[in-house]
Amino acid sequence: MLAGILPVLGRTFYRPHPRMHPYLASSVKKLTSTILSFSLLTVMAGAAVAPALGIIGEHFSDASPLAVKFVVGLPPLFIVLVNLFFDRICRLAGTRTIALTGVLLYVASGAGAFFVDSLPVLLVLRALLGIAVGLVMPLSVGLLAYYYPPEEMSRLMGLSAAMNQAGGVIATLLAGFLAAVSWNFAFLVYLLGLAVAVMVALWLPNERIGVESDASPFAGRIALFRRFHPSVVGMFLCTVAFFAFVSNFALAARSNFSMRAITLVMVGVDIVAAFAGFFFGRIFRWSPRSVKYVPPAFFLLGFAILSFGVGRGGMVAAGALLGFANGIGVPYLNTIASLKGGARSVTTVLPLLSAALFLGQFVCAPLVEAISGMLPVPAKCAVWVAAVFVSFAYLVQTFATRKSQVVFARNAEDSNSPLHKE
Repeated sequence: MLAGILPVLGRTFYRPHPRMHPYLASSVKKLTSTILSFSLLTVMAGAAVAPALGIIGEHFSDASPLAVKFVVGLPPLFIVLVNLFFDRICRLAGTRTIALTGVLLYVASGAGAFFVDSLPVLLVLRALLGIAVGLVMPLSVGLLAYYYPPEEMSRLMGLSAAMNQAGGVIATLLAGFLAAVSWNFAFLVYLLGLAVAVMVALWLPNERIGVESDASPFAGRIALFRRFHPSVVGMFLCTVAFFAFVSNFALAARSNFSMRAITLVMVGVDIVAAFAGFFFGRIFRWSPRSVKYVPPAFFLLGFAILSFGVGRGGMVAAGALLGFANGIGVPYLNTIASLKGGARSVTTVLPLLSAALFLGQFVCAPLVEAISGMLPVPAKCAVWVAAVFVSFAYLVQTFATRKSQVVFARNAEDSNSPLHKE
């Protein structure tokens, strides 16, 4: 399915640059499709089994609820750890080797859970899945910055974000259908990675993109954070805000919606986010200075609506606002970081953004719960009020760093990517 869809997307949404080398122009559609396929896979680390978490908990009824939640919560932790050392990994191996290793480990650890009937073993496989996604995630956006010219960044980053959301839709629907057969059938959705493995083996160059550095790993991370903190902190807050909705909507909406309706609303949120990503390039070109305020403002408005305890229509409208906010926020932050970091973003700032994204997923639940526990509001709306505070912090951070976020293609450090040399 993926192998058939992605080449069509590559032909539809990528226009060869007029200064591109003729040989590379002939194969760039296949390269674009391969890189975009990574975005379809990375979101499945958690989304693929989230619909089956209740059934998994029933199967492992002797385990603690916290241990069962780690089936979804453990991969982001290992993704963060791998991303922190991604530049060193790139010095040891080429891009095809890294990607193929990550995708094959993704399939083996993801689908391998189908054969497991032990929660500790299942958690080990989930940790390996996190390592696999940690190898692939920085490449899913980093190779776009490495291979393509700066003027293509906003459109391609938006398309990458759209593919990520589309992966969430595909994973949610397939896993829900498979989980109806048995709890372990949901893990078979990871077999989709086999199509991506074939694309990587055939179409991805095996370039060494790592750069030697005399700085210590710790000093290097501090220097990168100081330079790119608007994007890194923004990505963390954007992710915490969005996953505050994802992780709490099903519980909060039980009195208003059936289980099937809740699933459809969640899928609808991903579809809205995907459409926002598809059109992000146009939005960014239309208003590059103002678009930064859209995600935090829409998050703030969406959670404010939920905080008032509105009915079904209000909850659906709020979900649409939050999906649109995430669909604009993620590609925007990736775009400005890529333009500022140049072609070497793949080994510098983008792994840091990936780490911030998955760290936000990992800490979202305890952070929002801690904030809501301190608020003098009714319990049924406390989590949404807490999310309002997170969204407001995101808005303040965006305004405070607004001057650092004005980056255009002409300011990029390195516009000489391999795909647009004279």
